[in-house]
Parts: sequence; C-alpha cells; structure tokens
Amino acid sequence: MKVAVWDTYVPRTDGEVMHFDIIAPEEIKDAETIYAYGKAYLKLKGQEGQPLTAQECRFCHVESLKPEQEESIRRQGYFIFEMQHCQ
Repeated sequence: MKVAVWDTYVPRTDGEVMHFDIIAPEEIKDAETIYAYGKAYLKLKGQEGQPLTAQECRFCHVESLKPEQEESIRRQGYFIFEMQHCQ
C-alpha cells in the first residue's frame, strides 16, 4: 500500500510549534479530510481549536506503508508521525 505524507506545523497554545506528519492512504486527495484527521489528533493532545489549514498542512510525498503505521490506518484511516513538540 502507498500512503501520502502531509507535513504539518501547528502552533500550540503555549507558543511552541508542533511538527508532525499526517499519513493516510494515497487515494485520499481531499485536503479537508486530512485536516479533519489532524484536528482529531490536536484534540487528543489538548490543542483543540488551533488552526489547521493549507497554511499549516501540506502534501509532501508518497511512500510505502511502514508496518508500524498499518494498524492505525486500518483502525482510524490515518497515522500521525510525531516529530517535534508533540508531547
């Protein structure tokens, strides 16, 4: 399976910037669907209401599905790869 990687930078309420990738099946082309995935993740992280639009989240590239992403994508349709200030 191929997945699309959406590079995302969202300002947190404390001023830090969260950097994470939203990874979803490459067939999902609708940016609003990807943003909804990101907003669900932000809610889990206590950052509900922070902006997540084309300014914060952009398509980056397509890659092969990694085994550690598979369960999350099957269960909820996407995987979040946390990089910076996501704790």
